[in-house]
Amino acid sequence: MHSGWFGSDVTESWIPVPDESSFGADTLPYGIFSVGDEDARVGVAIGEHVLDIAPLAAEENLDGAHVFDQPTLNPFMSMGPQAWAAVRDWLRELVMEEPHRSLVEPHLLPLADVRLHLPFHVADFVDFYASQHHAENVGKILRPDSPALPVAWRQLPIGYHGRSGTVVPSGTAIVRPRGLRADGDAVVYGPSTKLDVEAEVGFVVGMPSTMGQPVPIGQFSEHVFGVVLVNDWSARDIQAFEYVPLGPFLGKSFATSISSWVVPLAALEEARVEPPARDPEPAEYLRDGDSEPWGFAIDLEVTWNGKRVARPPFAQMYWTAAQQLAHLTANGASVRTGDLYASGTVSGPEPDQRGSFLELTWNGTEPVRLADGSTRTFLADGDTVTISATAPGPGRSRIGLGEVTGSVLPAHT
Repeated sequence: MHSGWFGSDVTESWIPVPDESSFGADTLPYGIFSVGDEDARVGVAIGEHVLDIAPLAAEENLDGAHVFDQPTLNPFMSMGPQAWAAVRDWLRELVMEEPHRSLVEPHLLPLADVRLHLPFHVADFVDFYASQHHAENVGKILRPDSPALPVAWRQLPIGYHGRSGTVVPSGTAIVRPRGLRADGDAVVYGPSTKLDVEAEVGFVVGMPSTMGQPVPIGQFSEHVFGVVLVNDWSARDIQAFEYVPLGPFLGKSFATSISSWVVPLAALEEARVEPPARDPEPAEYLRDGDSEPWGFAIDLEVTWNGKRVARPPFAQMYWTAAQQLAHLTANGASVRTGDLYASGTVSGPEPDQRGSFLELTWNGTEPVRLADGSTRTFLADGDTVTISATAPGPGRSRIGLGEVTGSVLPAHT
């Protein structure tokens, strides 16, 4: 048994968890994997292994065992919170109690031998704009003669409806997008010259809602299954030319990367914190009231070609995921199993806490020096960006949320 590298008081498992592993018995994230020519199915990550739970569930006569023999998490997620809790309790017992070793070991596969897939079928994708520090930085950069925050920003969680069909799993290479952009006084069509990242946290809907019925803040955990890390790739020059008056379109729709493992919401119970104070007080449907807080003390890390360039703090996000869900359903719009909504760029008050390169380089005026001595303002072809995260776990421990990584390929000609 191993206590893991994220701190003391980690829940121990009879399955070895190496120091460099993100996932121990307190995390147990779900993903979709395959081996060779076999069909893709549901697995759970622990240490350097994937637990193949479909045959285990069948062997144990688990209710609904067939949902784990599927190429997406959607059937399992649609079973609802009681099933999520029951399966998590079952898995924790299997990996923590030595008597289950002979049952479980035949179904432990080396992580290095499996292929990971998009963990769920993305029904809809919404991206928010919930960091005050990010919103103010962007306002100062792009609209220096206007107020940094849009008029509505403190009244509601601003967001846009993105493109679910271009959400891809970690490790997928990203082709540099082409589009219209300003070049001096001319307008040209060509590859983006300001390709950027946005370090975000995404929330995955498991239980759908009914059209016409808003989801109140207090029902957040009844609908949201878990969390992924998100890189909402952004072509800033294309975005800047197109976004007035209807917001992002081709500058963002070309690709959004998510981590391959979905961390259950239950794994983040120890990470919950009070969100920042809101001023002015928001509308009644957005008020936290007596509900338990849904801020999360998640610490992100952004590396650019192997060099850490930012550590954005999620705890400082102005609008919580519970408020975002309440807002996106406030008009009666419904959510579906597999809906993904993301926090928007996570940025803090310090220069090294900025979750986009637009902010980190101040729109290219302050280049970043990378590990090999080269400098960057925005992404070059061949660059690789990785976003990872940790959060408080039981006791004094920390749990890992995995990573989302992607490399840039040249634009198609």
